[in-house]
Amino acid sequence: MMNAYVFPGQGSQHPGMGQQLFDQYDQAKALYRLADEILGYSISDIMFHGTEEQLKQTKYTQIAMFLHGYIAYKCLAGGAPDMAAGHSLGEYTALAAAGCLRFEDALQLVEKRANAMQKACELVPSGMAVVLKSEDKLIEEVCASISDEVVVPANYNSPQQLVISGSLKGLEIAMARLKEAGVKRVMMLNVGGAFHSPLMQTAQDELAEAICKCEFNDPEFPVYQNVDAAPTKDSDTIRHNLVSQLTNPVRWTETVRNMVRDGAGKFVEFGPAPTLQNLVKRIAPDVETDCLGVDAEE
Repeated sequence: MMNAYVFPGQGSQHPGMGQQLFDQYDQAKALYRLADEILGYSISDIMFHGTEEQLKQTKYTQIAMFLHGYIAYKCLAGGAPDMAAGHSLGEYTALAAAGCLRFEDALQLVEKRANAMQKACELVPSGMAVVLKSEDKLIEEVCASISDEVVVPANYNSPQQLVISGSLKGLEIAMARLKEAGVKRVMMLNVGGAFHSPLMQTAQDELAEAICKCEFNDPEFPVYQNVDAAPTKDSDTIRHNLVSQLTNPVRWTETVRNMVRDGAGKFVEFGPAPTLQNLVKRIAPDVETDCLGVDAEE
């Protein structure tokens, strides 16, 4: 049986995340302290003792999720996987785990990404909405029918969960049309902007410059990227796809299916809650799943 390791993006953060790893593992202590030094402020204090509102801020959320996933992997994995993938921000964690990016470089790219996305969010009133129990084709057609506003499919999370992203007006129109077409469950998400949409172009341009300057190595194991759901061990391909990621959809359903096709029989998520584990169960119900890094009280 081949093992696939997966790393989550924003959404499952919570106050106290990672505290137990810090308390139990010297390697966790060293990595958190190094991160605090690199960033110039105590992200560990925000993660362990901050409020839920603080952790919802994109500039902190992305760094917190990257650190938690990477440190959980280093402390709990017990060895390298046969393949890996990350959802949105989690792709950076997967690349760091695979040795494609040095920890220090990955952390600084994540910080740059978070700040660039925060700025892009402030340019246009925008957001995201989740559509449940509907066919992808219907959602795609509704988004394509709206030409005077930006609204696009953003996260193909599972066969019956697709997140759309765009301007607030575009989302309002799309949600109304989906309900007219018989879709019963469409809900706005509590996020700060239109991630994985054309409204992230300014963030992508800013991040591209940082990615081009950063050193990438060929990963130790294949990483399946969000943009094309395909495995690669080529650092140039990874760099190109990472630049494209911010304005293109996350093809998570296809990614998991491709990993199963290529032999994955067990998926292990490294995160503060079993978010991807639950999605994997919906996409590929016959595989084994686990989540490492969840605090005991969770």
